[in-house]
Amino acid sequence: MALKGSSSRLWQRFAVGFVLVSVAVVVQAEDPYRFFTWNVTYGDIFPLGVRQQGILINGQFPGPDLYSVTNDNLIVNVFNNLDEPLLLSWNGVQQRRNSFQDGVYGTTCPIPPGKNFTYILQVKDQIGSFYYFPSLAFHKAAGGFGGIRILSRPRIPVPFPDPAGDFTVLIGDWFKTDHRKLKARLDGGHKLPFPDGILINGHGPNGAFFTVDQGKTYRFRISNVGLQNSLNFRIQGHKMKLVEVEGTHTVQTVYESLDVHVGQSYSVLVTMDQPAQDFYIVASTRFTDKILTTTGTLHYSNSNKPVSGPVPGGPTTQIDWSLNQARSIRTNLTASGPRPNPQGSYHYGLINISRTIKLVNSAAQVNGKQRYAVNSVSFVPADTPLKLADYFKIGGVFRVGSISDNPTGQPMYLDTSVMGADFRAFVEIVFENHESIVQNWHIDGYAFWVVGMDGGLWTPDSRRDYNLRDAVSRSTTQVYPRSWTAIYLALDNVGMWNVRSEFWARQYLGQQFYLRVYSPVQSVRDEYPIPKNALLCGRAQGRSTRPL
Repeated sequence: MALKGSSSRLWQRFAVGFVLVSVAVVVQAEDPYRFFTWNVTYGDIFPLGVRQQGILINGQFPGPDLYSVTNDNLIVNVFNNLDEPLLLSWNGVQQRRNSFQDGVYGTTCPIPPGKNFTYILQVKDQIGSFYYFPSLAFHKAAGGFGGIRILSRPRIPVPFPDPAGDFTVLIGDWFKTDHRKLKARLDGGHKLPFPDGILINGHGPNGAFFTVDQGKTYRFRISNVGLQNSLNFRIQGHKMKLVEVEGTHTVQTVYESLDVHVGQSYSVLVTMDQPAQDFYIVASTRFTDKILTTTGTLHYSNSNKPVSGPVPGGPTTQIDWSLNQARSIRTNLTASGPRPNPQGSYHYGLINISRTIKLVNSAAQVNGKQRYAVNSVSFVPADTPLKLADYFKIGGVFRVGSISDNPTGQPMYLDTSVMGADFRAFVEIVFENHESIVQNWHIDGYAFWVVGMDGGLWTPDSRRDYNLRDAVSRSTTQVYPRSWTAIYLALDNVGMWNVRSEFWARQYLGQQFYLRVYSPVQSVRDEYPIPKNALLCGRAQGRSTRPL
């Protein structure tokens, strides 16, 4: 019997939706699947010699590495055995067409205590070194972070020989104070104290240990997973050849030490060309009055001689040194990225800019409490993840345009700030820092070209000094004190994307907002539908994840 009227139209919509979803599944099925089961628990850790309650993944601190190859589908089943809600986010993984999986509160409902949630991630058209971390509350101060490595597909050439080994090196500042007490301090309107130490792979001084063979070359994937401080990384007696930054193969410049700002990731090659003995691996704070330093050990397998001599020093407060190093990091135009075509085949410098956005960070008191803001707006979370409110068209949760493209000069105020942007626009963003500390900015869902940075205020004339040929493409950039950094960004990824400070207390107290990249064409070509297993919370509770 033929269907008529509304029933017929309903069936047609169902059939079309089924075909589209089926096509999407078929396309993805061509790429391999990797399955992970993670149990997240509290456990005792002693990184700085005192007992603390850390966040462990499968009993590990830091958590296990997430291994993958370009285009892999990663199925990560996370069991939350904490006594509070949990979210994991994937720093630098672009979540193409799928901000539902981004793992920040603006996009994803938290995993309740005692429950589980399965993230379905695809590392589409990506290579490189990244990390994951817990994004809710102040969990990041308790651990729960780990490395992400995305290897090139076998037929894609890599611009250096296979190393003898591949190490994840997670460095970061650390507090002995429990994460709940740190959060309570921030909730009370106070700043955090200076950190107590620096960790390398979850260890304090002399705890981290890397064994190598003399004469061989190794890859070190270094990520700063800390809360606020830029760190300088170096290895006694060895030089480091930079080969990759957050998914971009770089010009292979050799450095004696490397500034790694909060949220950033670098890959270096180190050749074991010294006499057989042990050597210091060093991480120390930058731009701080008090310099915190920690060490690990590089152990030659044929060594019977322990580390000796003074710990090698590094730069401390010198900004020009760091700025010049940052400018020297450039894209290798002839190397392949995740695809066989050279990275330089995308001529970003020849594309017309459709919009300029200037973002200025600030610190102030609001209602007697310390807050931080972008263009005068200090972000406050809504009662419903913004992406879900947008998808289900729930009114009153946020307003697109609640943050301006430019600083307004208004006193700081609280709002759920969301900036609208058009799909496929090509924009210039200028981060301007009027404060006396380094700022670090991250944009979820994207990599951008860092085309310029300098001291003082940005003006249109600053464009004359932009690097429009081989600027590095990455997802986290620093802005030096009383300076500016400019980026170019191709808005080719529909979704709700977090733009945030990586100085975690500032992020927690408002220095963030969401960029809503919108396409009027509701098609899986532009954005995947909401996951069937999506958790629903706030005003999205009771909705259907897959309406007909």
